[in-house]
Amino acid sequence: MTTKNDLTGKVVAITGASSGIGEATARLLAQRGAAVVLGARRTDRLEKLVADIRAQGGTAEYAALDVAKLNEMQAFINLAVTRFGHIDAIVNNAGVMPLSPLHALKIDEWNRMIDVNIRGVLHGIAAGLPILKRQGFGQFVNVSSIGGHQVWPTSSVYSATKFAVLAISDGLRQENTDIRVTVISPGVTESELADTITDEGAAKMMTDFRRIALSPTAIARAIAFALEQPGDVDVNEIIVRPTASPY
Repeated sequence: MTTKNDLTGKVVAITGASSGIGEATARLLAQRGAAVVLGARRTDRLEKLVADIRAQGGTAEYAALDVAKLNEMQAFINLAVTRFGHIDAIVNNAGVMPLSPLHALKIDEWNRMIDVNIRGVLHGIAAGLPILKRQGFGQFVNVSSIGGHQVWPTSSVYSATKFAVLAISDGLRQENTDIRVTVISPGVTESELADTITDEGAAKMMTDFRRIALSPTAIARAIAFALEQPGDVDVNEIIVRPTASPY
């Protein structure tokens, strides 16, 4: 499990798996032989996704998951271990992006970003790290963003949460030399993230920003690349941007 440089037989848990990057990653990893365990709040979408994967000969399970709730994250990771006997990787992908200028004081939206984008990653670590340490192997793949490297007007809180993912991930890497830690930082990617924006000005800015966007499968391939490395190779960060985009 730790020496093979492919995904056959690996068990990968993915949060935020009902759409976008999470869904594309689930499909790609299953095609490459991994057993995928999928979590999200929209279980109707997960049910269909799992049925599609199984129809194509893949192995998949799903569970309802709100990453902001530690008990749900623990149950999700325990499902993977109970079903398959171990877990090779946890992809902390769930995220929200209701951008707005700070003066709009959308405090509920700030808190939701903190809960999902930061607390959700921490809950994934809290649920998974003891298991990976007992196994003596495993990998966290934490999804940040180009917003974790740069700030734009309206992105202050979102960028802060994604900068936090970088800091948490590097601390996790330094503290655990038997566990691999990868950060994936997508550039502009087709997804439903922008659908949560309620501020009119931010929504217009994001429409312009997203005129050139990657398919989520591009990010899935980056995740697969990190997972497929031999056990002694830890790919710490991959930034993936559209070639034609300046952002």
